[in-house]
Amino acid sequence: MIEFVNPDYFYIVSKKKLKKYLAELSKPELEEQILELHDRLKEVREFYAFVFNPKEDKMLDEAKFKVSKEYFPPGKRKPKRRRSVAQKFIKEFLKLGVEPVLIADLMLYNLEIASSFTAEKPINQDAFYKSMLKSFDEAVGYIDANGLQPQFNERIERILDEVYRQNWINRSAFEDVMSKRII
Repeated sequence: MIEFVNPDYFYIVSKKKLKKYLAELSKPELEEQILELHDRLKEVREFYAFVFNPKEDKMLDEAKFKVSKEYFPPGKRKPKRRRSVAQKFIKEFLKLGVEPVLIADLMLYNLEIASSFTAEKPINQDAFYKSMLKSFDEAVGYIDANGLQPQFNERIERILDEVYRQNWINRSAFEDVMSKRII
């Protein structure tokens, strides 16, 4: 028999209430709670592992390698071309607080590797191009929001040029993304 948890049991504590609660704890009690969170939650362990030993460049290299395998797998395996692989890394990087420059680099790398693949083997699935447009829109928005245009405008323009060179079905939508930019 399945038992359902009372929804009132789980409620969101406001930041204000949490601050008040934490202020009332002694230092040993606070340390004990953090250690308990570390023991119970994988996300807390990952966060502290990153805080104490960030190795952001190594994480970026690993992410790029895995994204490239989606399009150019070793051996004779068939490429899967999943946008979700890059999105998973981007989400994780955002959660950990990785430098915005590295996140933007990964976002653009995903588009670059996808366009390299379609240059060799055109894809006839609208969903692929729609997902790449979404990635492009997110990347451009992130770069603009973080003031990273000087470092990445050239790569963005190269991606856009490649989209037009390959005659992607939604190339005008990529141009629309660019026209919304405030530089």
